[in-house]
Amino acid sequence: MSPPSQPRIVFNRMELAGSLGDLGTLLPIAVGMILVCGIHPTGLFCSVGLFYVLSGLYYGVTTPVQPMKVIGAYAIATAMTAPQVLAAGLSLGMLLLIVGATGLIDGIRRVTPKATVRGVQLSTGALLMAEGVRFMLGTSKLQALRQAAEPYLTLQQIGPVPLGVIIGAAGFFLTLMLLENRKLPAGVMVVAAGLVLGLIFGTREGLAEMRPGLYLPRWMPFSVPEAADFAAVFFAVVLPQLPMTLGNAVIANADLSREYFGEGSRRVTPRALCITMALANFGAFLLGGMPLCHGAGGLAAHYRFGARTAGSNLIIGGAFLALALLLGFHVLAIIYLMPLSVLGILLVFAGAQLALTILDLDRRKDLFVALLMLGITLATNLAAGFLVGIAVALLLRSERLHV
Repeated sequence: MSPPSQPRIVFNRMELAGSLGDLGTLLPIAVGMILVCGIHPTGLFCSVGLFYVLSGLYYGVTTPVQPMKVIGAYAIATAMTAPQVLAAGLSLGMLLLIVGATGLIDGIRRVTPKATVRGVQLSTGALLMAEGVRFMLGTSKLQALRQAAEPYLTLQQIGPVPLGVIIGAAGFFLTLMLLENRKLPAGVMVVAAGLVLGLIFGTREGLAEMRPGLYLPRWMPFSVPEAADFAAVFFAVVLPQLPMTLGNAVIANADLSREYFGEGSRRVTPRALCITMALANFGAFLLGGMPLCHGAGGLAAHYRFGARTAGSNLIIGGAFLALALLLGFHVLAIIYLMPLSVLGILLVFAGAQLALTILDLDRRKDLFVALLMLGITLATNLAAGFLVGIAVALLLRSERLHV
């Protein structure tokens, strides 16, 4: 736990490494939204960068920024239109503002047992690790969409072994060796190695057409969503996303921030997280970006790779803003250099960091709740796991029931 005297903002190589820790979650969904749904890169990455910077300045500690995964996955899988994506983000923003501003989230937090919070963190961690392995094996949705394990590399395999597996294995052991190294931080070295591989073996798609300049995001770049757009997304993604967001991005995130930063995270309350996510989604709506949230998985990722202050937010947020404003649509040429298997490495270690929070559960009933939630999440979704976890944890408080 960080002492109260911990500086709010520090810039060093560890903060840089930590700032890169959650790219494995952010970039695949962002690229999918751009390619499938027609979201413009400038507005998307500007909204992400602004959310990172403003969150860091307000909370004063490392604060994650992630896409809303239910909306992102569904939008890519069903090719939702850009107005529908914006309608989903605006709807979630309004619901979060109501839940946060009225204090309803405080009541939800009070009735949420610790075992349920740990179950959310375990389940989210397992999902992140599984997705990381899929990136290495070439079986993720984005790779299926592009019909290639490493769609932006010219070399796909060495002999019978897929290149992603080789990169993943090498990056895994490199990360193990450097995870506690402050001179050569694992996050920086793994991402740098990935970019070098992209330059050597990559297709370099879009690099020749890159024209640096000043690319300001357009205000409301898409048509205003119609009533049919709001109706189409409300039951399909908004309602399923809400309990997942409250469980993972609010309650579990606030709990993890207190564990990591102690008194330094006094501003990271469930109510504040709801309100900042609401404001972020209003901003993303106006800039034509994707729905955004905080997330316990993102916080674990940043922390595991070295982030300890809001400096990591300013580093990664400033990088996204600079790339979006200076390159506009051409920012994708830089992103395409990163092998997806490298993003998979980041996801595996981030997921493990988050899942291991269950180590402080020492009661059999609490461990049962966490594992039950994991099973339900793997079979259905995290929202269902969260709701069932609350009910079962409260039920097991009875001395008459045993597991």
